Amino acid sequence: MKRNIIAIIALLCLTAPLAWSQQTPVTEANYDLAERFSPNKINSMVFSKNIRPSWFPNSDKFWYEWKSPEGVQYWIVDPAAKTKTAVFDMDKLAMELTMIIKDPFDAQHIPFQNFELKDERTFTFEIPSTVEQPVKDDKDTSAAAKANPKMEKKTFRFEYDIETRKLTDVSDQEEKKDFPRWANIAPDSSYVVYAKGYNLWYMDMENLRKAMEDEKDSTIVEYALTTDGTKDVPYGGNSYSGIDDRDTNKRYSAWGQWSPDAKHFIMEKYDMSNIGELWVINSTAEPRPKLETYKYQMPGEPGPKSYLMLFDMQDKSSKVLNVWAFKDQTVDVHRKPYTTRDLYADYVSPVWLGDNSSFYFTRTSRDEHRVDICRYWLGTDSVQVLIEERLNTYIDVCDFELLKNGQIVMRSERNGWAQLYLHGADGKLIRPLTNGAYHVSAIMGVDESTSTVFFTANGFDKNEHPYYNHLFRVGLNGSGLKMLNPGNYYNDSWMPEDLKYFVNNASRVDAAPVNALYNASGAKIMDLEACDISRLVAYGYKYPEIFTAKAADGVTDLWGVIYKPFDFDSTKLYPIIEYVYPGPQVESTNYTWNGNMTRVDRLAQLGFIVVTVGHRGGHPDRSKWYHNYGYGDMRHYPLADHKYVIQNLAAERKYMDINKVGIHGHSGGGFMSTAAILTYPDFYKVAVSCAGNHDNNIYNRWWSETHHGVKEVVTADGDTTFNYSIEANHEFAKNLKGRLLLVHGDMDNNVHPANTTRVVDALIRANKRFEMLYLPGQRHGFGDMNEYFFWKMADFYSRYLIGDYENDVDIRQLNNDK
Repeated sequence: MKRNIIAIIALLCLTAPLAWSQQTPVTEANYDLAERFSPNKINSMVFSKNIRPSWFPNSDKFWYEWKSPEGVQYWIVDPAAKTKTAVFDMDKLAMELTMIIKDPFDAQHIPFQNFELKDERTFTFEIPSTVEQPVKDDKDTSAAAKANPKMEKKTFRFEYDIETRKLTDVSDQEEKKDFPRWANIAPDSSYVVYAKGYNLWYMDMENLRKAMEDEKDSTIVEYALTTDGTKDVPYGGNSYSGIDDRDTNKRYSAWGQWSPDAKHFIMEKYDMSNIGELWVINSTAEPRPKLETYKYQMPGEPGPKSYLMLFDMQDKSSKVLNVWAFKDQTVDVHRKPYTTRDLYADYVSPVWLGDNSSFYFTRTSRDEHRVDICRYWLGTDSVQVLIEERLNTYIDVCDFELLKNGQIVMRSERNGWAQLYLHGADGKLIRPLTNGAYHVSAIMGVDESTSTVFFTANGFDKNEHPYYNHLFRVGLNGSGLKMLNPGNYYNDSWMPEDLKYFVNNASRVDAAPVNALYNASGAKIMDLEACDISRLVAYGYKYPEIFTAKAADGVTDLWGVIYKPFDFDSTKLYPIIEYVYPGPQVESTNYTWNGNMTRVDRLAQLGFIVVTVGHRGGHPDRSKWYHNYGYGDMRHYPLADHKYVIQNLAAERKYMDINKVGIHGHSGGGFMSTAAILTYPDFYKVAVSCAGNHDNNIYNRWWSETHHGVKEVVTADGDTTFNYSIEANHEFAKNLKGRLLLVHGDMDNNVHPANTTRVVDALIRANKRFEMLYLPGQRHGFGDMNEYFFWKMADFYSRYLIGDYENDVDIRQLNNDK
């Protein structure tokens, strides 16, 4: 007997650790915790996150708005003086506003609108009120209308002098009228060009001012610059894309650029007669459903015929410029950069990059394997090819900064990484300015007085996240490379035109943003603001976890984020949901903290582990090899990496249930999540796929051909055609084993609803059970139905991954959040 007792005790000792380590599956969906972190509730706990400085027109000073739990304040920073000063004494301002408007205000509750800097010393802003006044510009002049006029709430307008601290009510002064958006005004104000009735027209400034008072003024004198425009071959540049029948008597913007001396005007004209139409229907329109028609080129289809046209405003003549090298090429005429001072001007004239005798442009082949940076000379009607870029995949990086001496600082991926190069005015390479296995993401500017290039890059420090962006400087001689904002954070940097200072926003998904001011050498001048998330933390918020993993090749490093329920219990076993996006222009993984939690943090609160991770081919900010990994295989390329990473994460983390894996995505992620559940039907059990481009054969031409590839074929008669084909999700509908919810806005004119309808049709014909949700009147982003969608998604995942969900007719969380 004693031996039996000892044996039983020994057996218990051996099995106890197994029992203790057994994970308990989650069996109840936590709707209440997810409800606590709705967008409305987060917006009442977290306010300003990052500073975006607004520079003064004639100095290095800048101002910014900052909202916190204490209210809103406006600040002026003088980097040279190293000072930060509040624009207002908010208590005093609230009292002044109360005395003028007669509505009560206090320092924390002043409803600023249209806050702007008018000039070096004056701010302007508006305050709404409860005061009623007759509607301005009421066209009804009848005696009855005068006796009983329509009323509206008055908005008070103010000016504030920052030197005298004087507040002035200017509500009764005539408000300065903005120049109309359709007016393309010459640099010397001699002409105003615009589109009307598919043609180009022009008038002078005197008549423009008449139009600003009354566009239907019969005394306006205007002239037709062209007469041959039609609906399919309109003038106006990219301002018209055939979306609808425009009012032929209405004025529209003409997208073109002026020579500096205003003698010439250049724009593209498109013959869109070859482009097929597509349609969506606004079923909820009153009184009848309304058809919306628009032009939409699909992969492999003929492209528009494009004409680069030069107008001589002296004799009003025009001609088509011969700039063509590739069939169906695109041409981009470069524009002189806008300045800070332009922001304060009454109007800004778009001026081409160059001088009165020439302009710079880029031409790109349809397959985007060939890009030429060119200069067009008006005097000889000739094209000078300065730089030729060639790759066997698409060229994603090809931007440049023009120096005063004609030299070019260019960003190029010619060596497999985005780097900087200095070219002469003749286009010949002078020297590389950077050289390394890292990605230059943008040229911030060139200080020619010190021969210094400022740029941003990521992946420079091999000990940190490869996507963390930093600001750098390097000399035009290629020396003196320096990181100006080191530290293990993602950085957004803002510089004034003279490049003497920068405002830096630093953040990670596990670190709230901090904002500071630095000089151009990287020395900190002052801390500015830190995003206050204390109330969110007090409410239960916890940062997610950053992780690294290997791709399915066992070599490539990937980065991702794990989002857990804020009441996480390590002894429980949680279903997994992947939030995905295939790229290749961006991955689904966040790098900064922004408080937007809906599809990651908030989804996890229901009782899931939500994972985002990159994949080979997902992002442009690494090597060209990494970025183009999926070229030619846009349907399959990201899937193996995601399955491999989830399997390894679950093996390392016992709280992740590898037998209950869901997947979710929007747009490209909608396509990818459906592709995943149809490719690995025994691994992914549930998918919610939103607005997916499930059949890239009918998605837009540029995105599909660029990222998957299109083949140029020269026919026997010498014509060039373009062949495109890719497998589509509906072709694999028979593979469905798990639960699938398809969601689409029925007015999505980006990813047409036919993408989802084709999957629906195939699933029905394969005798599959699935669910479908069409959101009426919604475009690609779901608009004001996002919250409704979230709770439908919550129900779906909770039902099929947890086994517990709410199914009352009323969605109580939406009713509670009103």
